[in-house]
Amino acid sequence: MRRVLDLSALRSFVAVADTGGVTRAANLLNLTQSAVSMQMKRLEEALDVQLLDRSARTVTLTAAGEQLLGYSRKMLALNDEAVSRLTDTVFEGELTLGVPHDIIYPHIPGVLQRFNVEFPRMRVHLLSSYTRKLKEEFARGDCDLILTTEESPDAQGETLAALPLVWIGAPGGIAWKQRPLRLGFEPGCMFRAPVQQALDQAGIEWDMAVESDSSRTIEASLSADLAVGAVLSGTASPQLDEIAHGGALPQLPSRQINLYVNGTGQEPPVARMAELVRAAYQTRRARAVA
Repeated sequence: MRRVLDLSALRSFVAVADTGGVTRAANLLNLTQSAVSMQMKRLEEALDVQLLDRSARTVTLTAAGEQLLGYSRKMLALNDEAVSRLTDTVFEGELTLGVPHDIIYPHIPGVLQRFNVEFPRMRVHLLSSYTRKLKEEFARGDCDLILTTEESPDAQGETLAALPLVWIGAPGGIAWKQRPLRLGFEPGCMFRAPVQQALDQAGIEWDMAVESDSSRTIEASLSADLAVGAVLSGTASPQLDEIAHGGALPQLPSRQINLYVNGTGQEPPVARMAELVRAAYQTRRARAVA
């Protein structure tokens, strides 16, 4: 007789793998720690394999667990899609999410994909712009939610993460060695001023060599090794690398990633989008601690 896997247990298993611990997974799923532990035990007994290595402080996957993880994600995604497609949901309309272009990756594509599965009739408008403009749009009520990159949030804001700025440039590039240092930034980028200030304090001459309102133009110029720039750690586009300058460039300050939710934020689609964004950054923090 074929064995049938429990989807609830698989969902808990994926949460444990993503967060690196049973307790954090339980918090993410709004379950008790004992309930998640029991699900993991039953899942291992059903398959007669050990899925989790519990010998260290942080729970890791065994070889069998790594193999099951991919199947689990596919099964859960298919389940969620089927339920959403066959359920007569009443949520229709449009939701606008504003995100600075330089923090769209790595989290926002996954957040949008998950939201679309749960709310297939909702049209999501992703607005990518500068923090200043996004806050203006938010104040006018033109955005339901926005993410910002600021030194500190306003009273309405909720801090999700604090990340250091890092130097970025072309993979294997040498632009960072040139003096004056050639910079590439958009005019409205909030990272531009602190970078210039850090260079001035370090006594390093610089030149604004590439300037454009188009983020794609800036990225193309940096990837061509025409200049260097700065982004929050872990958010560089695939064609750019963090520069291992060994102290030749000054250390840059940190900035916060903040979430703003318009109105009461109690409408189910808006509230769920906010939950998904929070969960994405919570997972990032858990991995960083681990």
